[in-house]
Amino acid sequence: MQPQFVPMTKTGYQKIQQEIADLKKTRPGLIKALADARALGDLSENAEYSAAKRDLRRMEGRLRYLERQINYSKIVENTDRTKIDLGSNVTLRFLDDDFTVTYEIVGKHEADVAQQKVSYQSPLGAALLHHHLHDVVTVNAPDEQYQVEILAIN
Repeated sequence: MQPQFVPMTKTGYQKIQQEIADLKKTRPGLIKALADARALGDLSENAEYSAAKRDLRRMEGRLRYLERQINYSKIVENTDRTKIDLGSNVTLRFLDDDFTVTYEIVGKHEADVAQQKVSYQSPLGAALLHHHLHDVVTVNAPDEQYQVEILAIN
């Protein structure tokens, strides 16, 4: 079976690589803390040992998760600024209330609405993909349907 790759922006890929590097730097300290706690003696009632083991296990799990994301990712760079794709910054006007906002279309693991990053798999992101400047797009959200006009693509 062919692996399925997850599209992401170059910025998202670099962010994951940086987190992996940071985690690898913390590993020796966590291993030392575990060894020091183990040297204290009775492991059955050793809270420091349990905490150190838990911290190391969490870090290792997060590291495996991030490395899997990197291994199965595909960097998508939008070179065509005439249509919306991953990495596009899109200025929209919501037609129902005349609200204007700019979003970046990103991979699903990069999405953060507070930072105006919308996943290409979200109802809004999926509706916008491959549309052009000044298109009016209908978005089918779970609770409602609304329309947005594309004012700018960067």
